[in-house]
Amino acid sequence: MSEPVNSLAAEIIEFERVHAMTDNQVAFGSQLSVERVHDIKSQSDLATDEEASLLRRFMQAKH
Repeated sequence: MSEPVNSLAAEIIEFERVHAMTDNQVAFGSQLSVERVHDIKSQSDLATDEEASLLRRFMQAKH
């Protein structure tokens, strides 16, 4: 049975879909490494508060 997708992972996935962006573009825009974006999206590791803030700030700026 799969685990439910956490809120931030779901937000990144939806953002990339709506804006036709890749993990590389999100990583560059949020100033995180692409590996961290992958880890957060796949839920293999949780984002720190600072990482979550950087990602959300980038996604909000693109709306």
